[in-house]
Amino acid sequence: MALAERLAAIRAGFHSSFWVANATELFERLAYYGTTAVLAIYLKERLHFSTELAGWLLGTFGFVVWFLPVLGGTLADRFGFRRALLFAYLVMSVGYFLLGSLDAPWMQTLRHALSDKWLVLAILMVPALGPAVVKPCVAGTTARASTEAVRSLGYSIYYTIVNIGGTLGPVVAWLVRKPMGWGMENVFRVCSLSVFLMFWFTLFFFHESPAAGERKVASLKAALGNLVLVFGNLRFMIFLLIFSGYWVVFWQQYISAPLFVRGYVSANADVDLLLSADAATVICFQILVSYLTRRIPAIPAISLGIMISSLSWVLLAIHPASPALARAASSTASAVFGRSVTVDPAAPMLVLTLVVLALGEITQSPRYYEYVSRLAPAGQEGLFMGYAFLPIAIGYFIAGVLGGSLLHYFGEVLHRPQQMWWVISGVGVFTTLLMVIYDRLAGRSARSTAG
Repeated sequence: MALAERLAAIRAGFHSSFWVANATELFERLAYYGTTAVLAIYLKERLHFSTELAGWLLGTFGFVVWFLPVLGGTLADRFGFRRALLFAYLVMSVGYFLLGSLDAPWMQTLRHALSDKWLVLAILMVPALGPAVVKPCVAGTTARASTEAVRSLGYSIYYTIVNIGGTLGPVVAWLVRKPMGWGMENVFRVCSLSVFLMFWFTLFFFHESPAAGERKVASLKAALGNLVLVFGNLRFMIFLLIFSGYWVVFWQQYISAPLFVRGYVSANADVDLLLSADAATVICFQILVSYLTRRIPAIPAISLGIMISSLSWVLLAIHPASPALARAASSTASAVFGRSVTVDPAAPMLVLTLVVLALGEITQSPRYYEYVSRLAPAGQEGLFMGYAFLPIAIGYFIAGVLGGSLLHYFGEVLHRPQQMWWVISGVGVFTTLLMVIYDRLAGRSARSTAG
């Protein structure tokens, strides 16, 4: 097909709702990852929560964010994507604003009436409701608002936008907090403004795609029945539970890594900015890694990805700061930008850790969803794909509790904080071993190869 014909097919293949929904997704992801980039530090340094309590709150928040999409899609189908998105963006804008207003005078009466622990937990549950609706709405719009000829391209655009938002969110958080000097609480307010603008953008520009009228809407009772159906598939549930171990390792970048670096390596490190390294790596290397691993069967590719991500944390266990690399990076940056640039000694090793973590992520991620789609019984592929988020939710909660406890024990009790990363890596290595055993005992018949 000629380039002009391909471009014409792309223009004709997407309904306007595809572009509107994905544009709002960019700002929603920017707000989510901007908030997540500073949330651990905010709880610890501004609200003076214990490391364990901060970890528990982060884990609970992450669990709700990633578990509710399992049921959120049903609600979105019943009420329509437009109304569901409007609700989600309005709720998130309120939640992020409240989170950034804890020090406001009008909030003090409520803080005195409730303990900060339960008040913060209640506030965190407000913005956590948003992604539960946004994710199935945007993914569903991508499917409904694109023709078969361009649907694969549509999902590529969707996943790229998610990672662009994941890259920009931490950068915006850093810009607001440091160069602009607006303070950490205003990071949440900027994130609130980001999704509030998307409320109005959706209100004025989003129209349901023509295919929306053809959807088959399930009741909430049916959704709960599906939950029982999926949980009754023992093989599928064992696979999901094993894979939850990967996310216990992965989510430490937003839970214990910021607290570890700021508490024990460099108190002034711009961790929020550095956290953009993961999503940026995914954008740069996803196609290359997918090509290189295309002939590896699904479960071995998943196991390899888990192992790579797990070993990334060993870098922080061995060498959390590198003044020599920091000096070299400072010299290079100064030459490029034409002015003096100082790189924190903690920056090179944390960035390298996150790059390796991301390489493991992009090794396993496409193969994971491929395997889940093939593991699903005939006619239930969509249902089972919806529950692919379950390990992310379970892993986030465990990651919060475990990360906070390990940092408290190794940092505040033993005064050897670096050793916690051996435990985190050990969780990933053990998960890899369980995945290999699963493959030998139950997964061999479901192996799949690319191409």
